[in-house]
Amino acid sequence: MSNIQETPEFSEWQQVVDILRQAAAEEKDDTLLRLLLTPDERSVLLSRVNILHELLNGERSQRKISELLGVGVATITRGSNELKHHDDDTKVWLASLLEQQRVKA
Repeated sequence: MSNIQETPEFSEWQQVVDILRQAAAEEKDDTLLRLLLTPDERSVLLSRVNILHELLNGERSQRKISELLGVGVATITRGSNELKHHDDDTKVWLASLLEQQRVKA
């Protein structure tokens, strides 16, 4: 008889979040993200952060954001639709978090 597991060890999003939290607590989050994400995926993630920042800022149209970031309007729309699923408190928190990081840079 084999002791090989027939299902993946990690199957829940929350497990990924917990792994990221642990890596951050150990100040290894950058290393973990570099191991998990390809350079292209990291670039896409950066684009997504910029999309959310621009949408929350509200100063540019989706078309202008698309041109600024070099991504399709559909990608901007998906970000906009995702924001619609969150309450105002979450949006204020995220806008503040992004602004704090922008100021640090």
